Amino acid sequence: MKDKYFIPKRIALLGIGIALYVVLGFMVKIPLIAHIQTDLGYLVFGVMCAMVGWPAFIVGVLGALIESLIFSGWVPVGWMVGQALIGIICGLAFKHIKIKWVNIIIAIAAVFLGVAVCKTGIECALYDIPLLVKFPKNAIAFIADAIPMVMGYVLAITALKKPIALFNQE
Repeated sequence: MKDKYFIPKRIALLGIGIALYVVLGFMVKIPLIAHIQTDLGYLVFGVMCAMVGWPAFIVGVLGALIESLIFSGWVPVGWMVGQALIGIICGLAFKHIKIKWVNIIIAIAAVFLGVAVCKTGIECALYDIPLLVKFPKNAIAFIADAIPMVMGYVLAITALKKPIALFNQE
């Protein structure tokens, strides 16, 4: 039997995830090169992907949008599309694949696709930036983002003994 509070619980959880993504995104920024810095919002993103599955892409998209609007006042189209890709891939993988090390590899690959490939391609197309200029910066951003994403997944599977089934109806 379906829990009548299932949808409101998931919406509330996603809202909390978005808020935590934004707050952690502002808390600790370790500058790497130029304007590239660590984003601890990915820690929350990894936890949310493990807890709610593919709907966690909303946390990444809206978290990136709100963080960027507050921090710099612009809409990061490439980052938002990349976040959606990462959230959908990781959410589906974390829900359906039970082998932890495979999920870690998938998380790293998804962040690479989202940040180094998707975000780079969109930004190069929109802003006419040469690929050879943008890709190295986003490759560094990929490394800086993949680490907290994997840490979030590991935190979720460690703290919540069965995170996949916590908020999914089965």
